[in-house]
Amino acid sequence: MQVNLHDAKTHLSRYVDQALAGEEVVIARAGKPLVRLMPVGSDPPSRRLGFLAGTARVEADLKRDFEAEINAVFQLQDEPPWQRQ
Repeated sequence: MQVNLHDAKTHLSRYVDQALAGEEVVIARAGKPLVRLMPVGSDPPSRRLGFLAGTARVEADLKRDFEAEINAVFQLQDEPPWQRQ
């Protein structure tokens, strides 16, 4: 459920109880979501790292075309700013 900020100020205890009961409560201002109420100790939704691994390919010629530029960027990071051109 999404509620506006003014309503949340007026009925905060009600929304806290609903969040503790497992309901998602989002507080918004002018229709734009700002915060989500959730019980302390509850885990946020997990993000699976690498779930898209192997779904995209980079062609060898594309890698070769940009290899010099990519290497140049990393070399610049190793140099102090006053030595960069």
